[in-house]
Amino acid sequence: MSSSGSIPLSKSERTRGLIRDVALRSFRERGYDQTTIRLIAHEAGVSVGTTNYHFASKNDLVQELYLDVQEAHRAAAEPLLATSDDLVDRLGIVFRTGLAQLGPYHPFAPEFLSAAVSPRSSLNPLSADSTESRDIVVRLFRDAVAGAKDSLPAEFHDDLPAALMLAHLLLALFWVYDSSPAQERTLRLLDRGLRLVKLSLPLVRSRLLRRPLRELLDLVAEVRA
Repeated sequence: MSSSGSIPLSKSERTRGLIRDVALRSFRERGYDQTTIRLIAHEAGVSVGTTNYHFASKNDLVQELYLDVQEAHRAAAEPLLATSDDLVDRLGIVFRTGLAQLGPYHPFAPEFLSAAVSPRSSLNPLSADSTESRDIVVRLFRDAVAGAKDSLPAEFHDDLPAALMLAHLLLALFWVYDSSPAQERTLRLLDRGLRLVKLSLPLVRSRLLRRPLRELLDLVAEVRA
């Protein structure tokens, strides 16, 4: 064991970690199209065969990128969620910190979108391969809703986080096409959406008026099925 008490990584684990780090750096600097398995292997100082042993395809490495981005999203959001108990503020924190983690990839975002757009693509954010990274976002929205003082009726707690995750994906899609400086249009769209949520909250808490949201969440559940 090392002096810190942690178990040293095996050579295979170190090699896998190196390949992953090289790939993530290349995705940030070169984008999806210009990052190839051969380039990753060369920069990692290993063979193509070794790279393919650890990651069967470039798409497997993009899944590592998805996970890395969402882990950074969680690390950025959680301390900020602890500073507010207002529902709309908490939702805004999750949305904004998520967009912030995407920032470095904006120049290459259309390439990633093109690779992911097919329903059969493993890179589709709704695919089974993307479950781990997608679940991080759902849990963040679940925490945002559960920790608010002005909580929603209990019947919405199970389904709303997944619907908010889909809203986050749609906002990210708008962000891909947003050529305004620092994607200001996306942030304005988010701010307007959050204002509408704040205005709608009293209606949702009314038993007589909450049916439209219930039907919307049922529709989202069918889309995700």
